[in-house]
Amino acid sequence: MPFPALATIPDASDRRIAVRVTKDALRHVKAGHPWVFDGAVESIKPEGQAGDLAVIFDDKRRFAAIGLYDPASPLRVRILQAGTPVTVDESFWRDRLASAIDLRRALVDDPETTAYRCVNGENDGLPGLIVDRYDDTAVVKLYTAAWFPHLDAILDPLVGLLEVDRVVLRLARSVQAGETHGLHDAMTLHGTPPDAPVVFLERGLRFEADVLAGQKTGHFLDQRENRVLVGGLSDGAAVLDVFSCTGGFSVHAGAGGAHTVTSVDQSEPALATARRNWERNRDQAAIATATHTTVAGDAFDVMADLAFHRRRFDVVVIDPPSFASSAAQVDRALRSYRRLSVLGLGLVADGGMLVQSSCSSRIDEHQFLDTVHAGAAEAGVRLEEWARTGHAVDHPVSFPEGRYLKTLFAQVGR
Repeated sequence: MPFPALATIPDASDRRIAVRVTKDALRHVKAGHPWVFDGAVESIKPEGQAGDLAVIFDDKRRFAAIGLYDPASPLRVRILQAGTPVTVDESFWRDRLASAIDLRRALVDDPETTAYRCVNGENDGLPGLIVDRYDDTAVVKLYTAAWFPHLDAILDPLVGLLEVDRVVLRLARSVQAGETHGLHDAMTLHGTPPDAPVVFLERGLRFEADVLAGQKTGHFLDQRENRVLVGGLSDGAAVLDVFSCTGGFSVHAGAGGAHTVTSVDQSEPALATARRNWERNRDQAAIATATHTTVAGDAFDVMADLAFHRRRFDVVVIDPPSFASSAAQVDRALRSYRRLSVLGLGLVADGGMLVQSSCSSRIDEHQFLDTVHAGAAEAGVRLEEWARTGHAVDHPVSFPEGRYLKTLFAQVGR
């Protein structure tokens, strides 16, 4: 089907560019790593444009991989296929999309959940491309300009496979800063532009997603299973949800039987959405009888104030944004995680549960868990680990850097 919004984008080039990379980079590509960094490129013939297909050869001029080329990105080539040569055409894109969607078949067929990730970038063999579904709306987010020439080829099968009424485009900041061929963030590529947040179901609970201006694509889908776990721990509990954003953990806690839920976030607009999400579920008996309070402020300051007033909660959820967007920020991030652990543990009632997450790919699971346990030692409490979890099932991981989300559930003893 035609997509008039894409008329300004140049067609994908038929040419292939030949790329030679360092021996170390070639070894990683052959092992399945999906990125070739700019510093690993030894030669390019001819010089390519964003979206050109780059063929990587080994030192004997044999095919090693093919990927999307982006001359403006530190990730110079994003690998589509390694090892066996493949023809990248419309059938290739359709097959990749169909495989990704089929992998989520349990969610696709679940009437109680109408929001999920359909394509998880590199982990689904479509590097730099994210597709999230919210009921009748698909959100396509690009993390590289290399996808612009191929948008037309992926939108047609995407709309058909998902049977959505609307497709919204979101662009990473780095992509917005470059040539976008007349496209822009929050642009509707197919269907009628949304005039309100999109309402969807998550395990039978109603939420709204601001697909035009919300964080990520409108909702943090990767924490779905962890939110369900928190709901199962909340019967009769007082729950504190720190960095609550739009109230995902809060609403699940309320539906799970919490008698009080306190949502803390620095963003008042996010808290307003959290309150609306709570009200959308008032028909749930447990939520109808629970008390929901929102507190706007810096999480560290709010937690310190709660401790000063000797508040205690049966479940404390701490789900901060990424503190380490670069290697130089890792040490500071670990200090912040430890401080959050100390503050959070001071608010957990004896026998209660701490649920703490990290979404930074630069901090591995061992670093994160060691930091939380160090915080427990500093706070003078014992931690009994109940569960270690990662991404939701629609966020598969195929390479180490893709494993960004770590969550610890631990019971607290004094």
